[in-house]
Amino acid sequence: MKNLDFYSTSNIENLEWPEEIKYYSLETPALVFFNDFNVIKPLVIESSVSAIDVKNIMRKAHVKFKFVIDERKEFLGVVSADDLDDQRVLWNVSEGFKREGISIIDFMRPKRNLLALDFKDLATASIGDIIQALIDSGQRHCLVVDRDTNSVRGFFSASEISRMLQEWVGIEQGAEIFKMLAAQ
Repeated sequence: MKNLDFYSTSNIENLEWPEEIKYYSLETPALVFFNDFNVIKPLVIESSVSAIDVKNIMRKAHVKFKFVIDERKEFLGVVSADDLDDQRVLWNVSEGFKREGISIIDFMRPKRNLLALDFKDLATASIGDIIQALIDSGQRHCLVVDRDTNSVRGFFSASEISRMLQEWVGIEQGAEIFKMLAAQ
């Protein structure tokens, strides 16, 4: 083990600050706005947790969506706060399920129904390109996958983009969190 020394800070006058872009525009590189799972930890929930518990966890944490994983930490799908609305829960109860026994699997959007952008395409994309893709698809969030590693790399969020641009990103109010493929 390395022995580390401590030094006096009495002569230290400055703090180091990260380089910060003061003005973002539609031409700003998309990667500046990207929630990269190589940098931040994804918000996940195990598939064994009940839908009611997930709803309460998300509400307490002020989280709008989570990635659903199995016991091996493999990606199964996503669940949003909208997916867990009270009417959907009541409908399941009316179908004979016990409220506490309703599985998150019954509410999540399985990965087979999700679309995503490819991480490689972000290298030359601007945030304006991402906003246009979100608007065209009616999505407020968008997954990004790394097809070389066969993994979800991260996501874009319209609300975070709006916050950083300090402008409203016009996605339809009723838009789905993720665009669904048509059922076959």
